[in-house]
Amino acid sequence: MDIPGLPARRAALSLLDAVLRRGETLDQAANAALRRVRGEPDKALARAIAGEVLRWKQDLDALIDSATKQRLPEDAKPRQVLAMMLAQWLRFETPPHAVIATGLPLLVGGPRRLAHGVFSSLVKRAASLPAMPTLPDAVRLGWGERGEEIARGLALPPLLDLTLKEPGRTAEWAETLGGVSLMPGHLRLPRGDAVSLLPGYGDGAWWVQDLAASLPARLLGEGGGRTVLDLCAAPGGKTLQLAAAGWQVTALDKSKRRLERMRDNLSRTGLSAQIITADALEWQPGAPFDAIVLDAPCTATGTCRRHPDVLHRIGPAHIAEMAELQSAMLERALGWLAPSGTLVYAVCSLEREEGEDQMARLTLTPDPIRADELPGGIAPSLEGWLRTDPGMLPDAGGLDGFFIARLVNKPV
Repeated sequence: MDIPGLPARRAALSLLDAVLRRGETLDQAANAALRRVRGEPDKALARAIAGEVLRWKQDLDALIDSATKQRLPEDAKPRQVLAMMLAQWLRFETPPHAVIATGLPLLVGGPRRLAHGVFSSLVKRAASLPAMPTLPDAVRLGWGERGEEIARGLALPPLLDLTLKEPGRTAEWAETLGGVSLMPGHLRLPRGDAVSLLPGYGDGAWWVQDLAASLPARLLGEGGGRTVLDLCAAPGGKTLQLAAAGWQVTALDKSKRRLERMRDNLSRTGLSAQIITADALEWQPGAPFDAIVLDAPCTATGTCRRHPDVLHRIGPAHIAEMAELQSAMLERALGWLAPSGTLVYAVCSLEREEGEDQMARLTLTPDPIRADELPGGIAPSLEGWLRTDPGMLPDAGGLDGFFIARLVNKPV
């Protein structure tokens, strides 16, 4: 019979192996890794343990190396198990005896004595983690001077952001849910609440959406019955925003599974959109659109505070591949935009190749983003673009990283 809590630790170890050895995302690895874990709390625990190991991996590795005479190989199972044990002790404040009871059984036939000795040594000397995670060298070099501020924003998982169907009821919902609002139509709540049990969920009064992720659709304003194409639309946060703002929305995505989530959310909120399952590089519309939102596929490095696996998976080749895809999508989208129509381009990436460098290739007229369209404390660039990162609004809980630009289909 399994030790209580052991299946969750086994699943966490499988998640780490999938990310670090096979290059999968945590989401991709979840189904296989969690299939033998019963109960949502234990599944959440497995993901939380793996997430904290990935968030603090550089620092956990440094602690392990400081307590071993001979450095353990990067892919050694004892290293990953020790990292999990340390994360539970240092991040979740799990008592050391409980950590040992659920950690050492993961090393059946392996060096349990070594793991026990290393962990006990670090506990005895009251080892600790720094105030913010240390970024992997390649990531730190790529982000340059922004790296330290971004790392500071990674110390904690993000809070829960909601986008309201009716922005005019922001104060009412803030009181009902006990949240704070950083701009009309937005609420931020503490972590840990079961989303489906919160007031307003069943009535479709709101949906979960990071504040930064809500900004691209906000930049189009009220629709007044005009047409908009939401490209790469699933799972649908921007489609819901646009429909609630009075746009006639065509939502296109090639993922049937993710579009099912969109249909569920449209049904829950009572909003409507035309949904098309197709590849944007092959599909052709019947008529041009008054506006287009292209939240393009990207490396998603801007989501590193909620998906810390990205810190260990993304490299130059992947960035170049995504930049090429984004360029191709932009080229097609421009051909579907009506004269004087508006295009909003966005990526949840912190890489210049996917943001600023893409804008340098376009011939549309910029429609500069204004400070009064953004949350307090966030300002557009001199070019009128917007760049957010996890280090921004630290006192309010931070933001995901995005690059956003708004352009008009007029000659420059």
